[in-house]
Amino acid sequence: MSRTFTAADGQPRCAWAASAPDFLRYHDEEWGYPVGDDIRLFEKVCLESFQSGLSWRTILDKRENFRTAFAGFDFNQMADFGAADVDRLLQDKGIIRHRGKIEAVISNAARAQELVAEAGSLAAFFWSYEPKPDNLPEPQTASTSPDSVALSKALKKRGWKFVGPTTVFAFMQAMGLINDHACGCICRQKADAARAAFTVPQMKPAA
Repeated sequence: MSRTFTAADGQPRCAWAASAPDFLRYHDEEWGYPVGDDIRLFEKVCLESFQSGLSWRTILDKRENFRTAFAGFDFNQMADFGAADVDRLLQDKGIIRHRGKIEAVISNAARAQELVAEAGSLAAFFWSYEPKPDNLPEPQTASTSPDSVALSKALKKRGWKFVGPTTVFAFMQAMGLINDHACGCICRQKADAARAAFTVPQMKPAA
């Protein structure tokens, strides 16, 4: 089965980008390009947690609603959310109203603060799990990897929730920790160039 399709501009893209109208722009402009911003990284962890058991199209369609509901995914603000905020979010028809996931991402906000204190930034911690080239599966053939398993375990050890290996692998794909654009996709080379120009955040020295 082909892992690419020919888009309207005549150029090949990852096949999944043809499955919904908004996917092509997301694929071309966001997916697989390296991210070092803590808020964007935390947002993606949260959205991948909400996606568990659902389609990414559902989440992408509601992304702006999620941003509004969760204070732009500023984890310093979210860490202060309490029972009243959970009740508010459970009434918000613009998001996924799943109590367990809502409470999980609020809890994860406090864990994110702790991780920043530990590592210096979320970006430094997440990027410390960037796979070595020899550890990468063939593009778009896997839903987990040894590195996503390791990162999942590290997060769970620190109290994070809804961060299983598959969720973490999807996060790593999207945030550019790996380049999983299909061979032949025009964005694969662009993502490689962006990764080459990206300065990987470094963990702060141990005290």
